[in-house]
Amino acid sequence: MDTGSMKTTGITDGTGDGPVWIGLPPGLLRMRRLMLVWWLGLLALAVGLLLGWLVGPVWAAFALLPLVGVPWGWVLLGRNWRSWRYAERADDLLISRGVLWREETVVPYGRMQLVEVTSGPVERHFGLASVQLHTAAAATDACIPGLDPAEAERLRDRLTELGEARSAGL
Repeated sequence: MDTGSMKTTGITDGTGDGPVWIGLPPGLLRMRRLMLVWWLGLLALAVGLLLGWLVGPVWAAFALLPLVGVPWGWVLLGRNWRSWRYAERADDLLISRGVLWREETVVPYGRMQLVEVTSGPVERHFGLASVQLHTAAAATDACIPGLDPAEAERLRDRLTELGEARSAGL
């Protein structure tokens, strides 16, 4: 499937000064697909052992049913990954995601209270980090998952700097 490099596309509003959208790096897609195969494989093994022990070895073949979800999940994960993008504008940060239900979050720099970079053990193994944005309104909290750690730190520092500059004027 599509595991190309990070995409940057210029989406304009007709005047030529629209936001520049930045897609997520392919490492996030690789991590999520590996987790899909890992968990469905583990589920198939557990169901196979349980069915083989309780009912008989012939019934253990039904354990292969969870593996039917791998190709379906593989495609859905790719579509979801391609739907995530973000754009830094002069006064706010845009985060867009979703395949069936598109969701676009606008976080004004002056409303940001906390910007943190998080990276769990699996993310660290794949060299990824997430940027979590907190505002006074819980509904506008946002997250950008699966970034390169250097990009996540750059984004955190930039958003913090812009947030302090914008909130100083309030």
